[in-house]
Amino acid sequence: MNSLYNSRQVILDIETTGMNKSGCLYLNHKIIEIGIIEIIDRKYTGKYLHYYLNPKRIVEEEAYKIHGISNKFLSDKPYFSDIYLNIINFIKKSEIIVHNSVFDISFLDYEFSKLNLNISKICEFSTITDTLFIARKLFPGKKNSLDALCSRYNIKNSRRNFHGALLDSWILFKLYLYMTSNQQEINFRSSSTKKILSPLNSKYNKNKPLKILLASVSEKKTHQKYINMINKNYI
Repeated sequence: MNSLYNSRQVILDIETTGMNKSGCLYLNHKIIEIGIIEIIDRKYTGKYLHYYLNPKRIVEEEAYKIHGISNKFLSDKPYFSDIYLNIINFIKKSEIIVHNSVFDISFLDYEFSKLNLNISKICEFSTITDTLFIARKLFPGKKNSLDALCSRYNIKNSRRNFHGALLDSWILFKLYLYMTSNQQEINFRSSSTKKILSPLNSKYNKNKPLKILLASVSEKKTHQKYINMINKNYI
């Protein structure tokens, strides 16, 4: 990765009018929402970019069920051609973090190409990191959608009744920190961290005999009930 892009990263997500199930997935479709947040040295800076966009075409019913963004809501929003320079200036010379770049980056490149301004492909002025690829390496053979990853990392996403570009960018930011740091760079309160780590930092005295604690009768009964439940539900 080019060191020029290492310190500044942007987390990006989009919503669209739909996608083609065969052939070119973005052909004749449009972006209707884009959300991008800025992080420097793995910390959110407070800067972000967020637009709803008038696609000049109908939002497909299947897409509406996913993001809940209606044609009426978008009717007075700006066009992509009105704000494209803001997007380029926000993402250029940065590392773009995106979940499924085949979708998001392809749609953006397509929108830029439709302007007929000879704008370069995004990969030529920024680097792209696909968290879907990272997730598949970490969890091969498992479902790796944002919802599945939130469940896996115990990240609350109760507000996510619908997909939304800015909210999904924020969720992806949290997931990216977990997936790329093994929790080493996620900030916790120092006092709490010391309390958690203090037993691990104490030296183990190999000459001191270990104390063996036997389970009580009630604990054995509780354990057996748990085993019976597992057998009933999974065997």
